[in-house]
Amino acid sequence: MPEKKSPRLSRRGHYRAGRLGVLTEPGFRVFFCGYATSLLGSAMATMALIFAVLRAGGTAADLGLVFSAAVVPQVLFMLGGGVLADRIGRRRVMLGTDAGRLLVQASLAVVLFAGRPPVWLFIAASALRATGDAFFGPALGGLPPDLVPEQRLADANALLSTVSSAASIAGPALAGLLIAVTSPAAVIAVDAGTFAVSLAALALLRVPPATPSASTPWRDLADGWAQFRAHTWLWVTTLQYALFNLITWAPYLLLGPILASQYLGGARAWGIIMSAYAAGSVLAGLAAAGRRPRRPMVVAVTASFGYAAPCLALALHAPLILVAAGAAVAGAGTTVFGVYEVTIMQHTVPRQMLSRTTAFQLTGAYALGSLGYAVIGPLAGVTGARTLLAVAAGYALLSSTAVLCVPAIRAVRWPGPATADAGPAPDPGPAGGGRAAPASAGSESAEAAST
Repeated sequence: MPEKKSPRLSRRGHYRAGRLGVLTEPGFRVFFCGYATSLLGSAMATMALIFAVLRAGGTAADLGLVFSAAVVPQVLFMLGGGVLADRIGRRRVMLGTDAGRLLVQASLAVVLFAGRPPVWLFIAASALRATGDAFFGPALGGLPPDLVPEQRLADANALLSTVSSAASIAGPALAGLLIAVTSPAAVIAVDAGTFAVSLAALALLRVPPATPSASTPWRDLADGWAQFRAHTWLWVTTLQYALFNLITWAPYLLLGPILASQYLGGARAWGIIMSAYAAGSVLAGLAAAGRRPRRPMVVAVTASFGYAAPCLALALHAPLILVAAGAAVAGAGTTVFGVYEVTIMQHTVPRQMLSRTTAFQLTGAYALGSLGYAVIGPLAGVTGARTLLAVAAGYALLSSTAVLCVPAIRAVRWPGPATADAGPAPDPGPAGGGRAAPASAGSESAEAAST
């Protein structure tokens, strides 16, 4: 007689099939590998850019300008990126933007190897790279439905969020080691190389061609706006995150390192805090894979309460372990919110309009972030960093409470049977099985905009 599998082995197999089975989809697996490599390079480059600016004589105000330059182009060009992705195809847009970002990072590395560039050059490079991000983001939001069956969208989004968070842990650590033995220029050169890997992965993908549009780009944009505003839960959470990026996240990212230097021990402490944030996000991503909450947006908005934790801890001058714990809670909230919101959008927005709808959500969420980076420094000089962070925590709590009270948030249900309290979702079938058509309308992650 054949040997029976133990219950323990059966559960493990079910775990792999339900939560990690999305990696058996060939297209998603190829994209995942290239995207993960690119994310690691980007996480390394962020730290390298900070040290490059400081080594070139830049100040905290200069860093604020560099950060702002990474946001403004996304606000200006993301809507156009969404229209373009829906018109000519997401893969083509992503190929073009990766090629452009590779060129920008390679050029910046060459200039850094040659000497100390002026601050305006860092600002220009940051803006050019962010322009590529503006086109890549909406295309990415619409790509998963072309790569995986509808039943596995949540798992795909959870894994993409998890690898993003994992890269934000490993990237700074690797960057720190490379900077110590080489220079920021070398790290930025490595980032350029990771874009080449992503380009190769995208070139191997086979996705359905874009549906030819008989209307003008302006008409396409208007249709995307109509799709976005038709969903109360979507524009309400977008408004929440637009103000969140201004009032909560910009102060945290700009003032957190300053307070860490003042009373927690400096860069090492801030590195621990950011690693804790990423670790919370990774764990939440793994936990979210395979789960189908009955009211996904209620779960998502409830998770957003966690954003207040690190701001409040810093405002109270809490010890490092409490600030790091608060950051882990915020990281978990980031992932939970993002995974469920983007999945609901992909289930409900017509596939041919997904990138445009994503673009409206991301543009709205990013719009005020650049203003935050520009004004937080001077404002903190008047009110004090701790006061601003206390306000940041208060807004996070109040906004999440208000959004949770909106009936449209509570009305969103998971498409098909929900398994919120169960373990992994049942395996949707063999790899490469039939792909269900999308329903009618929804959103990409406002969380993504917040990070």
